[in-house]
Amino acid sequence: MKKQIAIIGSGPSAFLLAAFLDAKKFNITIYEKNKTSGRKFLVAGKGGFNLTHSEPIEQFIKRYTPNEFLDQALLDFTNIDFRNWLDHIGIPTHIGSSKRVYPKDGIKPIEVLNAILKSLKEKGVTIKYEHIFSNWDDNSNPIINNETIQTDYTVFSLGGASWNVTGSDGNWLDTFSKKGIKTKTFQASNCGYQIDWKHNFIEKHEGIPLKNISISCDNITQKGEAVITKFGLEGNSIYGLSPPIREQLNATSKATVFVDFKPSLTLENIKYKIKSSKYRTTTEILKKELKLSTPQIDLLKTYLSKESYLSRELLTNKIKKFPLEIINTASIDESISTVGGVDLDAISENFELKNMSNQFCIGEMLDWDAPTGGYLLQASASTGVYLAKHLNKNN
Repeated sequence: MKKQIAIIGSGPSAFLLAAFLDAKKFNITIYEKNKTSGRKFLVAGKGGFNLTHSEPIEQFIKRYTPNEFLDQALLDFTNIDFRNWLDHIGIPTHIGSSKRVYPKDGIKPIEVLNAILKSLKEKGVTIKYEHIFSNWDDNSNPIINNETIQTDYTVFSLGGASWNVTGSDGNWLDTFSKKGIKTKTFQASNCGYQIDWKHNFIEKHEGIPLKNISISCDNITQKGEAVITKFGLEGNSIYGLSPPIREQLNATSKATVFVDFKPSLTLENIKYKIKSSKYRTTTEILKKELKLSTPQIDLLKTYLSKESYLSRELLTNKIKKFPLEIINTASIDESISTVGGVDLDAISENFELKNMSNQFCIGEMLDWDAPTGGYLLQASASTGVYLAKHLNKNN
């Protein structure tokens, strides 16, 4: 007789779990609280549907915090495996100039979602909409729409707490905590970071990107660009520094990052270019010799003393290591992702809750972190596949 498996939530980890479960062994039902599936999946696709990243898996797995927690799942279902599966369901992919992986040109996010849902329907997976999990009964069966669901296995794929409009609100956290499951408070990640800009600087440069830079924090460096906002900074070169920035903020209520305006040049290269330049003024040298942008030059002018700006030695050092003080994160609802949720100590290596047998948690509801660029989606998919293979093997 087939086992009953209830999957609560219909995000990427749930989809891949259902896709890889053995339909000969399981009756698979997905319970979704919204009227439709994959709302956060679709919102994530509005800026270009980044499905995963193409870098070698050995480097790929190093992008996650904490280290090693997701290694086995990622090695078991790699970025290449994900692309092959997408191709199998009719979604060919390509590698962009940033080495991120996208659907082939012309394929919209809704088409990707529809292809996934079609493949699940063909497999016999049932999806029930407007079905809300609220608690467990005395026998640890899930209570959905105020009724107990009899199931052999329950898998939670409830997501984090960012983008409330999609239904990913993290409201389940309190229910889990009251059940004795160890949890952590949600915190923003991959978000904007607040900087107390000087008025004359932000008035001129709000909305302008700092391009071809790198930003470092606690010996971690991210290359890319960051947009100057009234609130502070946001963009790929700072999103990937979320773990160390958050650690500093939690410890001292402030964090310091360092901007390298010319990561393509060494300190000695810059010193030589400044020293040998034919241009007379410092501003001309920065603009024409080093090709710094107007916002970059104004940052140096605004935040350095006149003596430091005119000192070749001090100026060179600041071009390579310009400090910015961060005083806060954007709100959780404005962040791309969150950390917190189910504490990793609360689950086994197979994502089973230690204090509740046959109950599993996968995807972003677990307390791990990753930068943008396809890493969040890949890990969610990989946890789903890993659990599917575990359940298939043990039934």
